[in-house]
Amino acid sequence: MAQNDSGAETKEENLLPVEAGREVILRAQDVTVAFGKKVVLDHLNLDVYRGEVLGFVGGSGQGKSVLMRTILGLNPKRSGVIKVFGHDFSAVSDAERKLIEQRWGVLFQQGALFSSLTVKQNVQLPMKEHLRLSQKLMDELALMKVEMVGLPRDAADKLPSELSGGMIKRAALARALSLDPELVFLDEPTSGLDPIGAADFDDLILKLRETLGFTVYMVTHDLDSLHSICDRIAVLAEKRVLVEGTIEDMMHCDHPWVKEYFRGKRALNRV
Repeated sequence: MAQNDSGAETKEENLLPVEAGREVILRAQDVTVAFGKKVVLDHLNLDVYRGEVLGFVGGSGQGKSVLMRTILGLNPKRSGVIKVFGHDFSAVSDAERKLIEQRWGVLFQQGALFSSLTVKQNVQLPMKEHLRLSQKLMDELALMKVEMVGLPRDAADKLPSELSGGMIKRAALARALSLDPELVFLDEPTSGLDPIGAADFDDLILKLRETLGFTVYMVTHDLDSLHSICDRIAVLAEKRVLVEGTIEDMMHCDHPWVKEYFRGKRALNRV
């Protein structure tokens, strides 16, 4: 048994799926998501293994962010099962759901910082929602997270409108890491960044993953990110995960969309 910060005991999962020696930290099984009559995801299956950086890629409007939001419980699913840390997320109690949410962090597309709050206040939001800490301790922890993602200390007291695009991404990452999560969701983390800024952000993710040991589920269209930091890639097409594997597997896949994406004109310099 484990205790949360409020002192309540929670039952630790002890039967996380293990496949080929790898622990499945997240599983989407036979998941269908629809909005009205429009089916976006149809009987989709996907596993994410502990410690890996998974790149989730697909065409625009194919449902990459929809799946992430469905995993997080922000979109309803029509059918299927989503298990996080061994728990069926739709079947747990509200208290259990809250404990699971403490174990992940999310960087939404464009950062999604609250514009009326400073960076420090944004980073402290998960702490205030899930933990019982003094303001002094939250201030110290928030500053530590700000510095951890490569921002100067004085950025903590700035509003999002006073930050550059790259700084907003880093501030949003600091918020995602607020509770020292085991699983981090990144939605298009390098979108809108120049090549140097995007490469620096990729390097930061790898450094933090190695230091903190979390797992990364990254929705992206950035070929450089897919090549440089992803241990495995899953391709969304035809409303399901069409193929998954390493970047080498993607390069040898003959499906027309995968072939065009990884070996097309914009990828010629990598062939």
